Amino acid sequence: MTMTLRSGVVTADTEYGMALLDQNSGEYFTLNPTAALIVRTLLDGTSREQAVTALTDRYDVTAEQVEEDITRILQELRAARLLAA
Repeated sequence: MTMTLRSGVVTADTEYGMALLDQNSGEYFTLNPTAALIVRTLLDGTSREQAVTALTDRYDVTAEQVEEDITRILQELRAARLLAA
């Protein structure tokens, strides 16, 4: 699954994770380090399965928990209208 941000949405890495700025609305969103890793991985064109592996290798979590986290993060990004259609 390739994830693409909507035009006008930019990212910046922070010491606390990642910030996303919607240049059209002026709103910004912050992601914790785990969510930032998920977003970075998917933005790089990595498959969902590879993202799961990357997180389970880095953190002491199950694949099922990572799947739930990815689903939740994608839902939140869609709800905020940050993803391209």
